[in-house]
Amino acid sequence: MVRPYNHQLKAPSRGMVGKVTPPGLVLMTADPIGGVWNYVLELVRGLSIHGVQVALATMGQPLSQEQRREVAEEGNVTLYESEYRLEWMDDPWHDVELSGEWLLSLEAELKPDLVHLNGYVHAALPWQSPCLVVAHSCVLSWYQAVRGKEAPQRLHEYRDRVTRGLAAAGLVAAPSAAMLEAIRRIYLPLPDAQVVYNARARTRFRPGRKEDFILAVGRVWDDAKNIAALVKNAYDLPWPVYVAGEINRPDGGSAAVEGVNRLGVLAPDALAPWYAAASVYALPARYEPFGLTVLEAALSGCALVLGDIPSLRELWDGAAVFVDPESPGQLQTELCALCADRNRQARLGEKALERSRSFSAARMTAGYLDLYDRLRGQA
Repeated sequence: MVRPYNHQLKAPSRGMVGKVTPPGLVLMTADPIGGVWNYVLELVRGLSIHGVQVALATMGQPLSQEQRREVAEEGNVTLYESEYRLEWMDDPWHDVELSGEWLLSLEAELKPDLVHLNGYVHAALPWQSPCLVVAHSCVLSWYQAVRGKEAPQRLHEYRDRVTRGLAAAGLVAAPSAAMLEAIRRIYLPLPDAQVVYNARARTRFRPGRKEDFILAVGRVWDDAKNIAALVKNAYDLPWPVYVAGEINRPDGGSAAVEGVNRLGVLAPDALAPWYAAASVYALPARYEPFGLTVLEAALSGCALVLGDIPSLRELWDGAAVFVDPESPGQLQTELCALCADRNRQARLGEKALERSRSFSAARMTAGYLDLYDRLRGQA
């Protein structure tokens, strides 16, 4: 069993940076679609301090101009870009085979010290280098949390391939104990797996002069984020609601956003002033293995109103208001009460800011350097 975490969060890594030898080159995969992108950039910045070079292989869709600019700003990253479909997309397997061949060719050319996969299936490839898998999320745990039932027959191949990848990995990590427990329950026991919490740099997100509005950030179309519950209540709330994130579904169509102020898809630097000014940040999520946007809001001193799910309880218990994701009425009641109580807003914002210091970039980097060292020792 994963040991429980309380509000006095401890770094789950086994060692300290000074006791390990950083690798020279890491071949790392990423996609530019969700929160994994910001996680990768944060980790890359931390690794640069220790002289680690990163060959970043992207899949899923083309990078935006802003994302290419972000990569170009990091002096320790070489970008290798592709558009192969990802393992969690519909009918991806032909592309997954092709992307696997592409990744093996990159390994043969670059000869990295290790491979860091932010996905599962490619861990079953015949790597010559030790391989780390990071379990950011998965389709089956998403399905159980969001749909409330077991995944359908059509996802059996996904289950089989993910299981093979996890079994083949040298080590497995997850960004929360709740996510790791879900992976163990659905796929494999993984007795040696490790929790390393995600992080965001405190220099980018800081509290500002708070204003009377509620903010939410995330994929508006994604039932896991459950921003629709906030949209449903928007007309009945005392404060305006601002929502940043993609409204268009990958398979067509778009989410309803009547009653809220749409900010569109914003880069982190453009989002930071909104976090700084927001008094309340709301994310009544049904499924959120870590929640980088919650951390960004906490770093900005927002009062947090979050879905009452295991991962968010693990990370923010005692520093947030929790609501049942399936109860829009409870969400409305809590938001109305919070908007009317400025002292409570300030107290919750201070608690969130204090808790956010548990998730430092230095601690995350130390955790991954420790895992890298263990991997290379095993090899």
